[in-house]
Amino acid sequence: MSPLESALFGTDPWWITVIKVVVLFVVLLMWTLFNVWFERRVLGRMQNRLGPIMNTAFIRGMGQAIGDGIKLIFKEVVTPKGADKIVFYLAPVISGIACFTSWAVIPLGGQVSMFGHQTRLQITDVPVAALFILSIAGIGIYGIVLAGWSSASTYSLLGSLRSSAQMISYEVAMGLSLAAVFMFSGSMATSDIVAAQARPLVLGGFNTHIPGHYWLLLLPSFVIYVITMFGESNRTPFDMSECEQELVSGYSTEYSGFPYGMYYLAEYINMATLSAVCTTLFLGGFGAPWPFNLIGFMDSGWFGLVWFFLKTQLVIFFFVWVRAAVPRVTYESLMALGWKVLIPVSLVWVLLLAFWRTAGAQGWLASPVFVGAVVVIVLGLIGFIMFGGSEKEPPAPEPEAFDAFAGGYPVPPLPGQKLPDSYDVVHSEAAPAGAAAGPSDGDPSATQKSATQNGAN
Repeated sequence: MSPLESALFGTDPWWITVIKVVVLFVVLLMWTLFNVWFERRVLGRMQNRLGPIMNTAFIRGMGQAIGDGIKLIFKEVVTPKGADKIVFYLAPVISGIACFTSWAVIPLGGQVSMFGHQTRLQITDVPVAALFILSIAGIGIYGIVLAGWSSASTYSLLGSLRSSAQMISYEVAMGLSLAAVFMFSGSMATSDIVAAQARPLVLGGFNTHIPGHYWLLLLPSFVIYVITMFGESNRTPFDMSECEQELVSGYSTEYSGFPYGMYYLAEYINMATLSAVCTTLFLGGFGAPWPFNLIGFMDSGWFGLVWFFLKTQLVIFFFVWVRAAVPRVTYESLMALGWKVLIPVSLVWVLLLAFWRTAGAQGWLASPVFVGAVVVIVLGLIGFIMFGGSEKEPPAPEPEAFDAFAGGYPVPPLPGQKLPDSYDVVHSEAAPAGAAAGPSDGDPSATQKSATQNGAN
């Protein structure tokens, strides 16, 4: 064994590891160009337009994505006045490095033969690979925060603060959703999680030959993870750090040229990374779906790459679909969903799942007393939810009628006040005359009513 062969690289020679790293780097770059074209074409179809159709004949419109990448490489880089130059140019590098790093522990396929050596289609694996992916996502946010802080721009700073608060909110829920996967698989290593999902489901003592993928067994965790993917990647409808309406372009407002291209690249690779993690932890990874798993050669070797990229591309398609179908939410709705819905639901689900697993391991489910107690508790909770808040609240008092022309000129109503039903008919012709006469001409009660109204306002 050569000096560079260690536990980090398994039993692979160092040159095979280098080949894996270089090939994966090139694949991710080419895949990013494809996903840019793919998103533009899919959005065009969903919005009843063509999308890019010019440049290159083989894949129509692909040359547009390639041209955009080349343009960003050679475009002039402008440094804003007052910016911290070192941090300003270091921030996109951090985001760029972080978006590639997570792929080191994602298994793309099973064991294959490469240049006479048996190796796995994975750069490396560690016992806490899933936590490693979460930690890299946390480091990647530093590139966004530092970009906003160093740009000397209010728009950039607000965008970076939004992104950091969003990441904290949704990464907690994401970690809790992955805790259920760890409990079911008994491991945090990505290769072990994929192997655990390859075990067939057994229903009623009968082997169904259907792989037990966790998207079905852990459906609440899967739904929570899918929602948090959009929060982690700052994608629509959760792209609050890049709002064009109020922040121009958010944390990347002051960037141009190649540094801006780094953020553009990081966004798409991060989308692919989250899709690959979803495939690995919930969709069976590189394992073939049923019924293809019953065909031996289609569920082994290099075929794993086909299934992995097909599944991951389907998740990326879901990203694009949501962008076309769901509008951007407000910021308070974004934070309320994370803290008031996703995190509490994740906590309750993980606790219930842990209780159920413990009950099964200890044999409590075989006791009729335990089953009866669980049924009573569940029925009690259902009854409390359905009838616990059935007491009728006293009806709210009717709001007082409001006359917009009481003081001789129209004023808007205060909260709780409403215009009378006959307002439009009564004042459509009387408004100009009332406005010209003023409160002192005629009825003295109008003056008193005007004073009262002005005091309320």
